[in-house]
Amino acid sequence: MTEMPPLQFADTNGIRMGYYDAGPKDDPIPMVLCHGWPEIAFSWRHQIKALSEAGIRVIAPDQRGYGATERPAAVEAYDLEHLTGDLVGLLDHLKIDKAIFVGHDWGGFVVWQMPLRHLARVAGVVGVNTPHTDRAPADPISLFRKRFGDQMYIVQFQDPAREPDRIFESRIDAAFDFFMRKPPPMRSPPPASAPPAEAPTAGVGAPPKANLAFPQMVAGYDATKDPRTPILTPEEKQVFVDTFTKSGFTGGINWYRNMSRNWERSVGMDHTVRVPSLMIMAENDMVLPPSAADGMEKIVPDLEKYLVRNSGHWTQQEQPEEVSAKLIEWRRRRFG
Repeated sequence: MTEMPPLQFADTNGIRMGYYDAGPKDDPIPMVLCHGWPEIAFSWRHQIKALSEAGIRVIAPDQRGYGATERPAAVEAYDLEHLTGDLVGLLDHLKIDKAIFVGHDWGGFVVWQMPLRHLARVAGVVGVNTPHTDRAPADPISLFRKRFGDQMYIVQFQDPAREPDRIFESRIDAAFDFFMRKPPPMRSPPPASAPPAEAPTAGVGAPPKANLAFPQMVAGYDATKDPRTPILTPEEKQVFVDTFTKSGFTGGINWYRNMSRNWERSVGMDHTVRVPSLMIMAENDMVLPPSAADGMEKIVPDLEKYLVRNSGHWTQQEQPEEVSAKLIEWRRRRFG
């Protein structure tokens, strides 16, 4: 199992944040790796090793609500103002002027916000699976409910009774067995004349008929009947299970509980990203497919796109060598 650097702590933006720091301390533009849900900094273990060995300084935090980092009680403490402010505070703690922010899944939504809110601290942005989109035309939760129904996991996560949190916490081992797998083998590709996929809704590009009732799927999950290939070794899975046994899932799910709030508070915000940017897409991600990044160039003028073939959603863990190689190549070409 890939070893992590020692865990360190920073006081930032009113919380105590756990983070990992590897590579040369004199690297002028470090890369800050931001995980998604339900993940932790450990999700970047392969990149931390590869990038630091390539001479790049890498910083990977457990973000607010996750792992070794504090979990405030108030739901409003998990909005994008707090999540981006945490990363600025981490740079302040480490006396770093600017960084390249790399984000996967929810971490992607956060890093695309960094140049909109804290441009002076951002040298570049890399989205892994998560595209940057303009402000949604309506409250994202209402759009999700209309397109996918009440059982869609993000809609369920709005439940003030927190039933999804309890389901995951009652079956933590099953949850990571269920989530951390490669997608099933693809059937034959659609013909070239097939109609284009429907436009994504608030960044989620799954087809409307997709079953996204993740809490119920975890509740009824039987790993012995799952034909998909696990992407974690038993030892790696245990790291996730042990971490979420201690932390629970509510901190991470609270990020989703701020989607309406984030939308309301972004009225009038210019969504143009004015730094060099890279969009790494995964060929077989059902929720964030490559098509969800169509048209990004309109609001990300300096954008490069890169497609990782044969990967589902957990791209940096499914195809670690390819993701690490692309990050190193892009970083050297654009920043020296």
